[in-house]
Amino acid sequence: MRTSCVVVNLTWIIGGSAAVEIAERFAFYGVSANLITYLTGSLGEGNAAAAAAINAWNGVSQLLPLLGGALADSWLGRYRTILLASLLYILGLAMLAFSTLISTGGNQCSSAAVAGGKICPPSTLRVAFFYISLYMVAVAQGGHKPCVQAFGADQFDPSDPEESVSRSSFFNWWYFGMCGGTAVTLVFLSYVQDNIGWGLGFGIPCVVMACALAVFLLGTRTYRYYVSGSKKGVVARAGEALAAWRNRAKSIPLLPPASQECHPTATSAPEFSTGVEEDEQVVGKAGLVEQAKGIVRLFPIWATCLIYAVALAQSSTFFTKQAGTLDRRIGDHIQVPPAALQSFISITIVAIIPVYDRVIVPVARRYTGVPSGITMLQRIGAGMVLSLVSMVIAALVETRRLRAARDAGLVDKAGVPVPMSLWWMVPQYVLFGAADVFTMVGLQEFFYDQVPDKLRSLGLALYLSIFGVGSFISSALVSGIDRATAARGGSWFSNNLNRAHLDYFYWLIAALSALELLAYGYFAVTFKYKNKNKGALLATSTSC
Repeated sequence: MRTSCVVVNLTWIIGGSAAVEIAERFAFYGVSANLITYLTGSLGEGNAAAAAAINAWNGVSQLLPLLGGALADSWLGRYRTILLASLLYILGLAMLAFSTLISTGGNQCSSAAVAGGKICPPSTLRVAFFYISLYMVAVAQGGHKPCVQAFGADQFDPSDPEESVSRSSFFNWWYFGMCGGTAVTLVFLSYVQDNIGWGLGFGIPCVVMACALAVFLLGTRTYRYYVSGSKKGVVARAGEALAAWRNRAKSIPLLPPASQECHPTATSAPEFSTGVEEDEQVVGKAGLVEQAKGIVRLFPIWATCLIYAVALAQSSTFFTKQAGTLDRRIGDHIQVPPAALQSFISITIVAIIPVYDRVIVPVARRYTGVPSGITMLQRIGAGMVLSLVSMVIAALVETRRLRAARDAGLVDKAGVPVPMSLWWMVPQYVLFGAADVFTMVGLQEFFYDQVPDKLRSLGLALYLSIFGVGSFISSALVSGIDRATAARGGSWFSNNLNRAHLDYFYWLIAALSALELLAYGYFAVTFKYKNKNKGALLATSTSC
């Protein structure tokens, strides 16, 4: 009876956190996936400037979880952080929708000019209000993203055999749900934004986010909560840790082990302790030194995944602009929105994860003896290889597109679709989806599992920061290459893509990916998991 009650409880409480996470992904991708179309259309920005702006915003969005995770682990707790971030998300999305209603151009745009087909520049107020709203969404994601998944994983008792097995596939199926929701978002919202209006396109995510928050709040009394034993903030603890590490040559007597209590709410949820070594270890300087070491030792893996993030950043920027130049017709009346192609990434993930979890892992387990089939770092590396192949294919497809435009005499006719089917671009999206099944899920679990257990929200924030820094690198590359090539008479990112050279840019990313893969391979082979038996514990399908 107790087992069945626990299963029902877990189903409800994980469902609540999953609902708010799916809604958050719906909202985030509802804004980001087609953002380059809005910037180059409604706001009149150039291709390079728009791509750099999106990469910078993505960078901030993915780095702020470091702050959000730190606040959650040291002060607010995950539940309160999720609640506050969700409210800020709703406000930011509402403001984003409102920004589309602000008048365009002011006195600079007369009705005669509009009638003559002139594109009116947006008013300064509209641009400023839009970017303030956009960065509010980034701040909200910074609190939301590092906490929801960790909060969901916290609902499993690692000391209970049944729940431990259930947690083994948690990261796979969590990502499966996120990508299923994302696929619907990309198709539905990109159509609304391109064909109905941006106000509605930004407003729908706001409503969805509000509904999901209501569902999340319904489970408040059934969630399992954990309270950190330390009342010091992360910054103070980090300062003490670094100071102690610097003086580690001095003899520091160890204090006797002190268990850290876990305090669940007074509900039907069963009591249990975290059962993790770090959380039951030393309090004081020696413990802080171990936490500092636990974070620093992950840096080589973190650093050698950055180019993967640079490659991924292209799927929502230049890939979308490319797709907009192709023949996007299905039949006589349907035209596929360029951003909708990104749904193939999510569809691929949704298709592959069950196969990976139920077929590939059991087969691999027979040969490797590893419960998860392959280790976490092997899984991440496999995805990086697929990402490299995807960039090579993207470069080849872009070379063919440029040749098709040249052969059709469309080099200087940017508004005319190139006689080349949209479906030529599908393989590069599919390969990115397959890469995500390996690398993204592997990174999530790796940074959740390998950080000190008191800092798991921060661990997931470190995983997200890879994509934040990668986006900044992409932004810097685009801006630098644009200036350098434009000075020579032909930018790789010309507003007329038929005269641009995105193929050169893709080849550059592919070359950098190959170098990164070599460095990653070295550090992955020499990496030692924090617990000998944990390398193959966490996911029957996720890692080692």
